[in-house]
Amino acid sequence: MVLTLASCSLPFGRPTPIAYREINLSGYCSQTDEDGFREQATLKVSANQVQSLDWRLWVGQRGSCHFNLADFHQTQWRPSIELRANSGSCKLLIWQDPGNVTIGHANCEAYCTPGIYQNAWPVSFDPRSGICAADTRR
Repeated sequence: MVLTLASCSLPFGRPTPIAYREINLSGYCSQTDEDGFREQATLKVSANQVQSLDWRLWVGQRGSCHFNLADFHQTQWRPSIELRANSGSCKLLIWQDPGNVTIGHANCEAYCTPGIYQNAWPVSFDPRSGICAADTRR
């Protein structure tokens, strides 16, 4: 028996990108999870221009990561914000969806204790209050 799937179409299309939203935030998030993961992040953005950023996260007792605006320069303002490391390929990404302003990272192992980078999760802020986003509060 031979099945031909080449002409089949999936019932859904490609996901649509998150709609652009200008980011204006004065945020501070500090929280600790029961497993010892904790984060402390300060982020100030005005009209998509990052004015300050200091983000530390700890993966239990195994180690930490630290990102500070002084080590980065802004290379993109929309549709999301991108900061590139002054010394290499690491980049920080900041975007806003309907409920959160999130900071993520890519290729930033050098900013972390060896062996923990795969457990370094993004941090999210509530865009209205500036505190840790409700769905990420621990």
